[in-house]
Amino acid sequence: MSRRDRDGDGILPGRTPVDGGLAELLGDADRDGAWVLLVDGTPQSHVDLADPAHLEFEYVRRAGHVLDLAAPAGEPVDAVHLGGGALTLPRYLAVTRPGSRQRVVELDQRLTDLVRARLPLPRGARVRVRAADAREGLAALRAASADVVVSDVFAGARTPAHLTTVEYVAAARRVLRPGGVLVVNVADGPPLAFARRQVATLAAVFPEVCLLAEPGTLRGRRFGNLVAVASHAALPVDRLVRRCAADPMPARVVAGDDLRRFAGRARPVHDADAVPSPEPPDGVFSR
Repeated sequence: MSRRDRDGDGILPGRTPVDGGLAELLGDADRDGAWVLLVDGTPQSHVDLADPAHLEFEYVRRAGHVLDLAAPAGEPVDAVHLGGGALTLPRYLAVTRPGSRQRVVELDQRLTDLVRARLPLPRGARVRVRAADAREGLAALRAASADVVVSDVFAGARTPAHLTTVEYVAAARRVLRPGGVLVVNVADGPPLAFARRQVATLAAVFPEVCLLAEPGTLRGRRFGNLVAVASHAALPVDRLVRRCAADPMPARVVAGDDLRRFAGRARPVHDADAVPSPEPPDGVFSR
């Protein structure tokens, strides 16, 4: 039976229609109070209601390391999240940096409604969600109003083309304060042509860029998520190296000359020649 087959009520049991397809919340058998959000069978988010500081997905944990080092420990930040899903990182910041002001831009209003109803935010979380396209949402924000911008936007399993370009990165830069940090989830597989162009795109806008990823993904052996980080200020590369090395699934941090070699002759992406991120191969999200 395909994922679109229907029951007597018009949808598969346990699946809820949202703007982007069919959403499903699955309980995590290994953690009481934890849930995985899927949309059309693609895992979007993992949330632990009992412990919002727990980050299950490896790439999200790496993004969490960046957020941990974006300001002194525990200090509130102003954060913008492009792509909401189940609001995993907004929850994380709400408990690790109490008092943080957070704005989320999530195109799928019905998904946000489902998440708010089924997966309530931590008490005291200052999180506002706007239903809009990521670039539209950025354009509506004041210049120099955020310490952190996190870009983690997918339509199905692919990042839309218009959210991969120099123009998009420049829109995020406008919203960041001096020294602010942009964090981008980049999904790619062999031969990593898309990831290399994304590094070149970030480097065309920001002087400081680094890349966090599992070694097998970096070597082009498998499809995976790479976390790209960009700023006008020096990045805490040494501290990121230590944190990523200590993870259950250790990751590498690529910066400086190594990152330039990784990018090679890749050229920045512009609106005129943008394409979505690659389609994941069959079986990547099998469960």
